[in-house]
Amino acid sequence: MGKVQPKGKIKEMRKIRTYQEVSHDTGSELLEQVIEQQERLADRLSQVKCLVAIASGKGGVGKSAITANLAAGLASRGFKVGATDADLNGPSLGRMLNVSGATLVDSADGVEPAMSPSGVSVMSMELLQSEADAPLKWREPAMGGFIWQSSMETGVLREFLGDVVWGDLDVLLIDVPPGTDKIKRLLELLPSLDLLLLVTTPSETTRFVVAKSIRLAQEAMVDNIGLVENMESHVCSSCGHVSRLFGTEAATEEHLHGSVSLWGSIPFDPRLGALTDQGDPLITAEPESAASSALQALVERVSKHIKGGKE
Repeated sequence: MGKVQPKGKIKEMRKIRTYQEVSHDTGSELLEQVIEQQERLADRLSQVKCLVAIASGKGGVGKSAITANLAAGLASRGFKVGATDADLNGPSLGRMLNVSGATLVDSADGVEPAMSPSGVSVMSMELLQSEADAPLKWREPAMGGFIWQSSMETGVLREFLGDVVWGDLDVLLIDVPPGTDKIKRLLELLPSLDLLLLVTTPSETTRFVVAKSIRLAQEAMVDNIGLVENMESHVCSSCGHVSRLFGTEAATEEHLHGSVSLWGSIPFDPRLGALTDQGDPLITAEPESAASSALQALVERVSKHIKGGKE
């Protein structure tokens, strides 16, 4: 069946111009606002020595738990640590670092982050919501709201990074939500990224997704990319026997691109999830456990990177 042409004159498709193509004053000052916001973000982050993003591309691999424990572990070593939850629709980092219910103060210089008991400065969408079970709702047109949502989410993340008074930090950790598109959006927003940690599990399905995130980061010219394999094994608390949870070998550099090194392997420990969910990160609550030792090894490697160590 051939194409049916509409009656009357066919209108030419309207071309949407990019910022670079606008050569005259549009009167909206939108471009000027975007540039000003980016400059403010860059100025704020210039006080941060090291920017570290913890991502995956795949959900359910434990990114937030690892971020919370990494933050608490670095703070326990005397580093000035900040952590921001880039998952706006399903924030959990604030709860894991025990700042739920904290009151944010809007000062002349911006919003003061909440301070966790472990000494980590925290910003999360959870702290801006009055009810714990309230879903995030955006002010958007009745039709085509999905068109606006990505822009609004990016704007909020820009505010979390650029309008929060982080001060002089040794490291700012960014907990990135699932989806390779979220990683891409963050990379476009940041003036630079010092380290990208991609969390995976021994599951082949997870590796399949994480491989896409690795390629995306490599094509974006991210210099430092590290793998963190979570739940790589289970250690029996009674006899010490080590068994694989997924029935496969631990992830190696050959599994997920030879140019990406394995920065940490975290064994499964039910206390990791249980304690972190309670706002008491395992790394400080149970320092003698096998999972804590593995997390401490990750903290050690990241701390060397913060200090400018060669990888």
